[in-house]
This record gives sequence, structure tokens and C-alpha cells, in this order.
Amino acid sequence: MARTMVFPDSYASALTQRDTQKAIKLIKDTFQVKLAEALNLDRITAPVMVTRESGINDDLNGVERKVHFTMKEIPGVAEVVQSLAKWKRTALGKYGYEPGVGIYTDMNAIRRDDDCDNLHSLFVDQWDWEKVITRGDRTTGFLMDTVKKIVRALRETNDILCEKYPALSCRIKDDVFFITTQELEDMYPDLSPKQRENEIVKKHGTVFLMQIGDKLKSGIKHDGRAPDYDDWALNGDILLWNDVLKCAFEISSMGIRVDEKSLHEQLKKADALEREKFPYHKGILDGTLPLTIGGGLGQSRICMLLLQKAHIGEVQVSIWPEDMRRECEAHNIILL
Repeated sequence: MARTMVFPDSYASALTQRDTQKAIKLIKDTFQVKLAEALNLDRITAPVMVTRESGINDDLNGVERKVHFTMKEIPGVAEVVQSLAKWKRTALGKYGYEPGVGIYTDMNAIRRDDDCDNLHSLFVDQWDWEKVITRGDRTTGFLMDTVKKIVRALRETNDILCEKYPALSCRIKDDVFFITTQELEDMYPDLSPKQRENEIVKKHGTVFLMQIGDKLKSGIKHDGRAPDYDDWALNGDILLWNDVLKCAFEISSMGIRVDEKSLHEQLKKADALEREKFPYHKGILDGTLPLTIGGGLGQSRICMLLLQKAHIGEVQVSIWPEDMRRECEAHNIILL
């Protein structure tokens, strides 16, 4: 199978494998505390599987196959989560959280249809977070302010890491540049969506690309988004420049979640109105579930960026094609 791989010239890890493991722990211990303080989040426990009948699993771009299985004593079909976008909102309602307070959790998922390369693995580990908001918070300004808090927490983590490991030279810029997908298309109409991201992130270093999911004036989408969690007008990706791979590097997909109006409109556009029968969707339409903002922050992605690794397999253990392992080793990239 043809795949796109990048092998930086004369690559060498800045840290040994043993120091890499210690540094991963430092990043994870530090960042989750700073994130929780910045956004007022409690840490909670989350599932690795949900029932298909609940409709609560994340559909991502709507085409990915979920890992599923039947159970010995329980009827129906269970699915390994692809993310916890919907589950978190349900949990906030169940646990009685008030506006201004939220939750975060370690999310481990399997995405069987992801293509393995420098940035993508079948195994996904994230800090998934969700926070209750008021209807008045459903604004671009509130979204942007939340992004700034997240990036500041990451920059502070980066500072602590580099003080401990001076061999690392990655420096996070917390001056975020905000732009919509339509503004980006207007700026670079002859480039593909990924090429546009590379151009704008190379220029600004830290970018929040907003309004992902709906069609642009060109008639195409910048990227896919499931119609039933983010509001396509109030969402985005946090992108940072990866100087090892020389590309825009997504660390988070996040946004203000759909309310009853945007849910119905987006399901209609996606030809998926049948989902309104699921308990999760009914809870949004009838106002039972709270209004929220949330997202996922890639744990391995963040570690890979801050530790200046060329492959995500240098900071997480997963399953890789054997020819990829051999090719990486030939380029001094040692997968765990």
C-alpha cells in the first residue's frame, strides 16, 4: 500500500529512549494540571466502549468503521470508542455540572481506518474535555478566549520541559492567529486545504482555523466533521508549526457543541435526520442535555511535537506495518 512518509535529513532524536519516557511523563503530568486549572475542569473516568444502540459513539467524518463486538450476557452490539465527544456532554448532564465548570479524561480509542504515517496511528490517546456553558457563551469571542487559555497552558508546559531538557529547542508561540476556512480559501484559492494550512501556519506559528465542516464557496469542505457534535460555525482546529516535519501540525479539534437549531440543520445537510431518534440527539433537541464547549487534545501528538520526534510511534506503542518499521529504522527513527 502506498503511503506518504516524511524522513527528515540527518534525523536524530534529541533525547535517548529512556529520557524520552521520562519526558513524556513530565509533559502529561504538567499539561493536564495546567489545562484543568485554565478551564476549570475536574478529572473523571471514561469508557473505552459504548453500545451501538445509544448513538453516543463519535462518527468522526462519518465514514470510518468502528471496532465492534457482541457480548456474552448483554444483548446488542458494543463499539470501541472513536472519541468521547458525545459521551462527555451526557456525563456533564448526568453529574449535574453548572456553567463555567467541566471535565477532562484520558481517552484511548482505536481508529481502524486511519492511515499509518508519521502523524497517524490506529491507536489514539487524547485528553478529552468538555465544559458547560450558557447560551450567551455560544459566541466566536468565547471560543477564541478558550483557545488562548489552552495554548497558554501548552506554552507553560513547554517552558518547564525545556528547562528540564535543554537539548530540546521547540518553542510554542502563544500569540494565536485566528482565521476561518473561508478566509483561508480566499487567501489561497489555488491550493488544497492541507497546502493552505501549511502556508498559514508556517507564517504564523500558532493558528486556530475556524468553521470546519460546512461547504465553502468553492463547493468543497475544508475538512469533514460529524454533524452532531461541533457547531460548524463555532468550531476549529489548533494548528502548530512542526519544524521537524516542516508542516502544519494539528493538536486539537474542538468547538462549541451543537444546540437544538444547529443540530437539526447540520443533520439535514448531512442527510442524517434519522439520528434524531437516538437518546443523545433527543436530549439536545429537547434541552435535556446542557450546552457545552469541548474538544480533544492529542497526547501523543503533543509529546511528539514538544520532544521533536519525527514519528508518532516514537512516543506511543501501537501496531505498524512491518515495512514502515524497517524504513523508519533505516532513517534512524526507532519506533517503540
